[in-house]
Amino acid sequence: MKKIDVVLGLQWGDEGKGKVVDVLTPDYKVIARFQGGPNAGHSLVFDGEGFVLHTVPSGIFREDSVNVIGNGVVIDPVILMDEIRAIEQKAGDITDKLLISKRAHLILPTHRMLDAASEAAKGKSKIGSTLKGIGPTYMDKTGRNGLRIGDLLSPEFLNLYNALKQKHLGMLSQYDFQYDITEYEQKWMHAVEDLKRFRFIESELVINQYLADDVPVLAEGAQGSMLDIDFGTYPFVTSSNTMTAGVCTGLGVAPNRVGKVMGIFKAYCTRVGSGPFPTELFDETGEELRRIGHEFGATTGRPRRCGWLDLVALKYAVMMNGVSELIMMKADVLNCFKTIKLAVAYEIGGQRVDYFPFESGEQVTPVYKEFPGWDCDICSVRDYADFPQQLKDYVSFIEQETGCPVKIISVGPDRKEIIIR
Repeated sequence: MKKIDVVLGLQWGDEGKGKVVDVLTPDYKVIARFQGGPNAGHSLVFDGEGFVLHTVPSGIFREDSVNVIGNGVVIDPVILMDEIRAIEQKAGDITDKLLISKRAHLILPTHRMLDAASEAAKGKSKIGSTLKGIGPTYMDKTGRNGLRIGDLLSPEFLNLYNALKQKHLGMLSQYDFQYDITEYEQKWMHAVEDLKRFRFIESELVINQYLADDVPVLAEGAQGSMLDIDFGTYPFVTSSNTMTAGVCTGLGVAPNRVGKVMGIFKAYCTRVGSGPFPTELFDETGEELRRIGHEFGATTGRPRRCGWLDLVALKYAVMMNGVSELIMMKADVLNCFKTIKLAVAYEIGGQRVDYFPFESGEQVTPVYKEFPGWDCDICSVRDYADFPQQLKDYVSFIEQETGCPVKIISVGPDRKEIIIR
C-alpha cells in the first residue's frame, strides 16, 4: 500500500509551492490540495508563460493527472470557475481531471462581507486578511453552521443558503460597514450551477483507494507553516492547519499513511500582511530583495516584507512537519550580495534562545551568522557540482542545522531552472 507524500511551505507562504508541485507531478498520478482557499496563489511558469492557481491543485497542467480539492479546502465558486475557465483556455477541458470533495466548505458572498467588515473594524490591529472570506467560512465550519459542496445537490439547498445568509446579515448589522452583495450573489449562483459539471466525491474514500491500489498521491499545502492556526505567529495566521497534520484532517488519511514530507523554503524570508517577522529588513537590502525577487503577492499584489533567512523558525517548521527533505527556492535572488546573513538564534529580554518562542513579536532580536555571498550569476547552472563554493557552504550549514538534506535548489522561475541533487 502506497503512502501519501506531502509538499508544503515552511515559512510565511509564497515559498514557491506551485512551481515545485508542477515539477514533481510527473512522479505522481494524483495531486490533492488539503487546506486553505483562494487566499493561496501558486505561481507556475512554463513555456515562457506565467499562471497563478488559487484553488485548483498545481498538477492540473500535467497530462493524465488527477487533481483533488480536498475536504479541508474552502471554495468560492465564483473564483474557482474563473480559474477553471482560464485553465481551460490553456489546457483544454479539465472536467475529467478535477475532483471536488463533497465535504469541502463553501465561501458565501456574505462570508466575504463579514471578512471585510471585521478587518475594517480592527483598525491598526488588522491581521492582513486577503478579504476572500476564508476566516468567516472556517468559523462557520467549526461553529457547525457551514454549507458544503455536497449540499449543492440537495433539493433544500436554497433554503439552507438563505438561512445562513440571514444569520450573516444579522452579524453584519453590528458593524458600521456599507456593502452590496447583489451582483456577486448572482455570479455566485451561476458559478454554483457551472460547478455541477464536475464530480463531487467522498474524497477520503477516493484518496485511500488510490493508496490501496499503489497509485502515487501528492498532498499539496497552501500558505506556510508559520501561518498555521495553532503553531504560527497567532493571531497573524491563516484559519487552517497548514502543517503535515493538516493532510490527515484535510484529506482523510491516517497519520501512518503519510510518507515523504518535502518542505519548501526561500533562501531568504518574506511575509505578506501584518505579524511578527524577526529578520525583516527595513533598509536598502530589504528593498533589493523585494526588487530582484519580484516579491509581490500572487493573490493580492501586495508588496512582500523581506528579510534574511530565519533558521530558528525554519528548524521549528522542520520539526513540526516531520520534514524528510528540503527544497530551497530563489537561490538566484541572492546572486549579487557580497555578504549573506542567516539568523541562528534570538535575543529576548537579554537572553539568547535557539527555539521559536511563544513571544515572537517586537521584543525578539535576531542573532546573525554571516556568510560570504557567491556574488555571481547562477541562473544557468544545471548541476549542483557547478555551484560556487559559497553557495554550497550556505546549503551545507542549513542541512547541518536542520538535520535535513536539501534535495532541490531553484535558480529561476521556469520549471527547467531547478536542480535536483
